[in-house]
Amino acid sequence: MPSYQELLDQKEELDRLIAQAQKKESAEALSTVRQLIKEFGFTAQQVFPWAEEKKAKVAVKYYDPNTGSKWTGRGKPPSWIAGKDYSQFLLPTQQPAETKPEILLW
Repeated sequence: MPSYQELLDQKEELDRLIAQAQKKESAEALSTVRQLIKEFGFTAQQVFPWAEEKKAKVAVKYYDPNTGSKWTGRGKPPSWIAGKDYSQFLLPTQQPAETKPEILLW
């Protein structure tokens, strides 16, 4: 039976051979993929459809009337709004209703 050190040496040699084989075969695979993409005229979107997915843009919620700066309400508050009442900086479409709508009873 091989000794512990002999087994470690064999493992080290196998790890080296595995790394070499992986490098060689991955280069060949990449070459094949590139060839097929070129041959069939695939676009980047077809090959990587998830790469084009963009996060939905967050609507601007607050603005500074003095400078026109805008903020979505996410992340660290800018200096012009930090420590102040946020409701004063809401965009007009974001203003809370001041009066309740009338309820019509038939």
